[in-house]
Order: sequence, then structure tokens, then C-alpha cells
Amino acid sequence: MNIHEYQAKKLLSQFKTNVPQGRVAYTPLEAQKNALFLSEKGPWVLKAQIQAGARAKGYFPDQDDQNLSGIMFVKNRKDLITVSQKMLGHTLVTPQTGPKGKLVSKIYIETFSPTKQLFYLSFVINRIEACITLLVANETDNILDLAQKESESILKINLDLNERIKKSDIMRILSFLNLPEKLFDELKTFIQNLYKAFICLDATMLEINPVGITKDNRFIALDTKISFDDNALFRHKDVVFMHDDYEVGENVLKASKCGFKYREFEDGNIGLIVNGDGLALAVHDYLKQMNQKTACYLNIKGGVDEDKIAQSLKIMMTNPKVEGIIINILGGFLRCDLVADGIISAVSEIGLNIPLVARFEGTNKDAAKEILEKHHFNFLTADSLQEAAVKLTRAMKEND
Repeated sequence: MNIHEYQAKKLLSQFKTNVPQGRVAYTPLEAQKNALFLSEKGPWVLKAQIQAGARAKGYFPDQDDQNLSGIMFVKNRKDLITVSQKMLGHTLVTPQTGPKGKLVSKIYIETFSPTKQLFYLSFVINRIEACITLLVANETDNILDLAQKESESILKINLDLNERIKKSDIMRILSFLNLPEKLFDELKTFIQNLYKAFICLDATMLEINPVGITKDNRFIALDTKISFDDNALFRHKDVVFMHDDYEVGENVLKASKCGFKYREFEDGNIGLIVNGDGLALAVHDYLKQMNQKTACYLNIKGGVDEDKIAQSLKIMMTNPKVEGIIINILGGFLRCDLVADGIISAVSEIGLNIPLVARFEGTNKDAAKEILEKHHFNFLTADSLQEAAVKLTRAMKEND
């Protein structure tokens, strides 16, 4: 689960992290009122609240102002309403939103915080080395490109979950950023508070981009992004309350109400229904080897029943990009025949005009195949992932 910047900063402030003063606004008049409450003279920073990065590099397709982006520096009172009007209710397109962009329904107004140096900092779950990794970089733009092309430009420190930040780690960061040792205590406190927030909130990623160093040598989180482990949200009712349904697509919302995970990709024409992220990744990679691309996938793991299975298939079949479906189920707690019954239920209601290949392994797999094969619908079954991909590719060509 993701939240907005203003929500993330509110959480971090509870862990004694220094953040700029700010207020959220939903109308231009509210934006002006909140800005003047924060500072009578300004300047202010107006920030579009969408759950996507690179807002400063974004643009509004329906606006003629070439200087308008998702993050605006405003010096004068008279510009507060003008800029807010151009942002609120309009679609912001950034390098991370795709061409469709996202509608800006609220903006965050902050007091401007002068700084003498900026850098990147984040905590992430390192699944390869089974630890939390702290990432630090002098570069604050194009951090993904930097990680791929110049990975040595990013300082990586693996942290022990049961220990506090070590003195040697802080010294490494100071050296890497060319900062004087007199900032040791300030930096240690700043990073230690963030680390505590990361652990206590069950986060999977906490990113500060950028961290600013003020003229009086304080560290301040100028922008913040936090992602949470969905499986731990039951411990954080206050965080669940922050979920913004408008930030997710209709199909994502429908799937989440069934307890399923749904994700769409920008291109591709094949839909995947699986019961595990590993199964989704296996199919995705194999299709890629066959020069095929995934349009979307739906993970039906968790407590399920026939009706929820049927609903998942309806979500998949109503996606106009999907021209074929692979169902890859490893039956254990989830019985294969239950999935087959759900398929029959969905297809009986809305029909089936695209190829569908089902591959079952595990609990009641033979019964599941029999359920599909005895109906008149044009189902295909397979005994392996490879066979399923080949059969679907062939059927899609014949269906053209």
C-alpha cells in the first residue's frame, strides 16, 4: 500500500523527523488560506498530491503554461490562487504515471526551506541478502538510472534489524557525502529516527528524495514516499485509513475488495490469473521468452470461494487489452476444483470470446480438468506452464 506525501510526512513527524510545515488543500481558495496561515510573506512550495514520482518533471497536457509542473515554487500571494487553479482538477503526466497521467484532486502547500546541500536517502527491504538496506546518493534526479548504470555511485549499507545504526555507518555516510564530522550527531539522529519509523510502520520502502541540509546544519525531509507491507496492515489501522481509493484503478479496487492483488502493465495482451507472485513471475518471464507480453495479472491467494474466483475472472475478461488468459494454479489450501467452478460460473454469466488456458497442479487437479472439459465452452487445459503458453499463443493467432 502507498500513501500521499503529506500523509507520509505526518507519520515521520511522529518519529521526530524534521519536515517542512505544510497543509493540504482541495480548492484554490483553501490553498491560499493555508499558505498564508503557514507564512504571510512566503515563498511557498505547491505540490500536486498524486502517488507517482518525478512530479517536478511532469506537465499538464491541457495547460498552455510550459513552466507548470507538479511542484511549483510561488513567491507572491497573487500567484497562489492562479497556480492552484492550474493544478487542481487537471491531469498531471510524469515519467512515472505513463501517458494517461493522474488527476490532481489535492495539493500540499509547504513553507520554503532554504538548503545548502541535497542528497538521496532510502531504506528498502533487501530480499536477496535478507536484511534492510540503507541507500545514499549525492544525485537526487534519475535515481533509477543511476542504480542501473552507475551503481557504484550509490552507497549501500546493510543493517541489522536488531541493532541501532552503527557509528561506523554514520562515518561512512559523512565521508561519502563529503560532510564534516561536526554533523555526526545530527545525521545519526535523523537516520536513526527514520530507521525506527521504517521498522515500526512495517514499511517495505521509505524514501527521502531529497534530504536537505539547512544553513543551520539541520537535516530535513523535503519529500517523502512510504510503501507498506500489505500483510502487516492489520497492525496499523491508522495507516489503512490513509488509503486513497481514487489513486487505484477500478479493477484494482474490485480485486482488493475480494482480497486479491491486481496489476496492469502499459503494454501486452495476455492476462494471468495465479495464486502466488512466484507463479505470476514464472509465467511472465516465460511469455517474454516467447516474445509475448503480459497485460495484467491477478493473484487470488488468500481466503477465496467460488464467487470470488468468478469475480476475478470477470475483472480479467472485461479488460479490453486482454486477448488471451492463462490460469496457473498450484493447489494446496486453494483447491483446483474450486477454481474450476469459479471459471464456469463467470463464463456462464458473461460468456467467453477469447482463448483461455488453465494449468492445474496439486489438490484436486484432475477433478478441475474434468469440470472444464465437460462443459461446452472452448476451454483449453495444459499439464505444464510451457504447454499452457504455447497453446494460448497458438489459439490467439487462430482467434485473430
